[in-house]
Amino acid sequence: MKLLLKILIALGLISTTTAISQTANDSIVIKKEYTSIEDALKNPEKVYRLNLSNQKRVIPSSTWDKFINLEYLSLKNDHLKHIPNEISNLKNLKILDLSGNDFEVLPKDFNKLVNLEELILNDEKNMDFPKTLNLLSKLPKLKSLHLENDNLKSLPDEIFKLQNLESLFLNKNKLKDVPKKLEGLYHLQYLDLENNNIKSELQDMKNLNFGIKINF
Repeated sequence: MKLLLKILIALGLISTTTAISQTANDSIVIKKEYTSIEDALKNPEKVYRLNLSNQKRVIPSSTWDKFINLEYLSLKNDHLKHIPNEISNLKNLKILDLSGNDFEVLPKDFNKLVNLEELILNDEKNMDFPKTLNLLSKLPKLKSLHLENDNLKSLPDEIFKLQNLESLFLNKNKLKDVPKKLEGLYHLQYLDLENNNIKSELQDMKNLNFGIKINF
């Protein structure tokens, strides 16, 4: 009887170990980042991260609907004149990097990205910021926004509409003072203003009552 019990316990341990190993392997697969659209299209439903940075190529519109589980997408430094409207169908997308492109406005259906949490729009010199911010205000889960090195001298009033924003990155712009209007973003917790034209005497935030962490 004791021998049988030992055998059952051993088998249980083996089964548990196998399950843990399988879970770990599944996790590795899930976290794999694809950098080739051809490889990603072999099993698009298994692609969670897709990095097409620095490839300077236009992906056929019909391609995007196949990535039903995509959570991270980078089209950084692809110098796209237009961001494909079809990426708005990526319902599970959480992080999107569109830095270093040449577009002026985001796709008209961009507000369909209802699960988008972080958007990176660095190095965008041609972008229409009022229209962009107005569109971003319709994203219910957007918490982090990067507008770095965008040649910003001031912030459009439309920034007020991003009421769910928690982190805002404005480094490497041309701001001369701390945008006091940001006090209206009640959920903002972190503001990055490094490498702007803000004078050192204006970096004393003690009397501004922002209540957020600011990096100069």
